[in-house]
Amino acid sequence: AGGHHPVREGEVFNTRYQALCKLGCGAFATVWLCQDMRRKKPVAVKVLKSREGFAEAAQDEVALLRCVSSMKKKDRAGENIVCLLDDFRMIGENGFHILLLSALGPSLRCLMGNYAAQGLPSPFVKKSLQQVLAGLHFLHKRCRIIHTDIKPENILLYGHDKSLQRLLFDTLDCGQRTDLKLKGPGGDLGNGLEESDLMSIEVKIADLGSACWTYKPFSKEIQTQPYRALEVLLGLDYGTPADIWSTGCLAFEMATGECLFDPQPGKYFSRDDDHVARIIELLGRIPPQIAFSWNKSTKFFSRPGALLRISRLCPRSLHSILADRHSWTKHEITPFTSFLLPALQYAPDRRATAAQCLQHAWLSA
Repeated sequence: AGGHHPVREGEVFNTRYQALCKLGCGAFATVWLCQDMRRKKPVAVKVLKSREGFAEAAQDEVALLRCVSSMKKKDRAGENIVCLLDDFRMIGENGFHILLLSALGPSLRCLMGNYAAQGLPSPFVKKSLQQVLAGLHFLHKRCRIIHTDIKPENILLYGHDKSLQRLLFDTLDCGQRTDLKLKGPGGDLGNGLEESDLMSIEVKIADLGSACWTYKPFSKEIQTQPYRALEVLLGLDYGTPADIWSTGCLAFEMATGECLFDPQPGKYFSRDDDHVARIIELLGRIPPQIAFSWNKSTKFFSRPGALLRISRLCPRSLHSILADRHSWTKHEITPFTSFLLPALQYAPDRRATAAQCLQHAWLSA
């Protein structure tokens, strides 16, 4: 009671959508690839848990998605967001709220698995970031929505060409999360993806299940840990700049194949402690007016510039990481860091906006 609806393959929702296979399962819902039997098209159906709190969250998500759908009619940038096609209730063992979304390919994470050590090709990184940032600008300015969970798993791949779209669907393998396989020199394509096809792939921002209005945050705890903005870590108020911090972390990971911040707990400190320490190591001392603007700042700091439980830091720079660990040239490093660092400004009001990021020369070079 109150949990997931036990969906079975072949089950039909709302006399129209037949469940083919599970695409994913999270804390709040399962997502199923279904066939729209009326229009003969695949769709993704998100089945939320039946507990009362989840029904309320579903109503919030429906309101956010309806806002996106409405604003898309006025702004083409809305095409960079997964859209809501329909929503309805289904009575199972309890009442279940169903969200019907458009079906897309696998997530960016699946594609990144192919390039673990070196990162994705730069032209594809730039093109994808342009689409993500355009989508965020649309959410922030048109819809007044904060996504709150930008990460590779929530960026979905999409191909306009029918054969490419079919290939992207095939890689899902009905719920088995496999990496997209690219054809190597002299290799057999098989079910793989031609590297030249990369630039034909579009990306869309998905999963507004954790999103909120800019004027009405739903939770203090947002974002997946490696992509969590400093102000969220410190328990401060957050806004749309939190999404930009996550996008900066996403950009670094796409370009290098390495997580910018991958904090781990220790014997005497928490994962959050390590996260703040890694941020300071990379970006420098946190100004006291930010570090101590929270009445619980003593959770992390003993005095300005000094962490409470981690005393030994190992400063590093983006330049040295890219040069030493990833063998980038100065010609590659300078424009990229010029793009990235404004997205990682400590003060949210000084952090680059999505519109400002889109205007950066590195993205169009």
